[in-house]
Amino acid sequence: MTDSALYGAIEAGGTKIICLIGKGPDDIRAQIELPTRRPDETIPDILAFFEGYHSQLGPLARVGLASFGPVDINPHSPHWGHVLKTPKPGWTGTDLAGAIKAGLGVPVVFDTDVNGAALAEGRWGAAQGLSDYAYITVGTGIGGGIVSGGALVHGVMHGELGHIPVPHDLTSDPYEGHCPFHGDCLEGLACGPAIEARWGTPAQALSADHPAWTMEAGYLSVLTTNLILMQSTRRILLGGGVMKRASLFEALRAQTKARLNGYLTNPPHDGDLVDVIMPPGLGERAGPLGALALALDADRAV
Repeated sequence: MTDSALYGAIEAGGTKIICLIGKGPDDIRAQIELPTRRPDETIPDILAFFEGYHSQLGPLARVGLASFGPVDINPHSPHWGHVLKTPKPGWTGTDLAGAIKAGLGVPVVFDTDVNGAALAEGRWGAAQGLSDYAYITVGTGIGGGIVSGGALVHGVMHGELGHIPVPHDLTSDPYEGHCPFHGDCLEGLACGPAIEARWGTPAQALSADHPAWTMEAGYLSVLTTNLILMQSTRRILLGGGVMKRASLFEALRAQTKARLNGYLTNPPHDGDLVDVIMPPGLGERAGPLGALALALDADRAV
């Protein structure tokens, strides 16, 4: 593509959709935020945004679509581009990428929102120069993308890090869990709605010394410890609404270090983990810029 090419980006979240047109973080020509409604309402809204700028900005080279999951990202699958089984009303089975591709008439690169954010952090954010890292979001749900050897980790589909089982002591934490599929998986115990249901107060309203944060760090440290041990990942970036509590990072590092228990003796995993467990460099822009990072990936366009 030429330097004049413009790209479309769609971050499809569970509560909101962000669409933009541009080339990179410093060259965004148009952007909009839309509510995530039912597919028959949301998809026309997305198409209308891009169509509205066609005459003004010209055609798009590609569109990157970073979606809430689970989704089918296998380009050889007959269900590529579909949203799979999700609690989001009306979205199970929706051919999201196919509708965008047909509606705009341009190639689409399709992946999860967290995988897109991981790519964006490597290209423009806190993982620049790293070939092995992970991006985790902790908010309405919990999800993650892993980069290993400079490439996103894909298997039969995409990783579902939020749904790993975690130790659950019902004596200290009798909450049964929020996840409609697994109950007390990591997401079921540590996502934002789980915190609110357990304590009767939204996470952002809890005081810094509330016991919720020690418990939250404990659950999240299961994931961070396993990522370090399984992937030897250099950096784990955690974003999302729950992670806006700055003190949570300190507690998470401490509990991860305790779980590692001095087993790893090579930097950076043998220290205080300040350079391992940290916030994303792009902040709340990681999601929409993740969709743009996908759009720049011509090799995966369908």
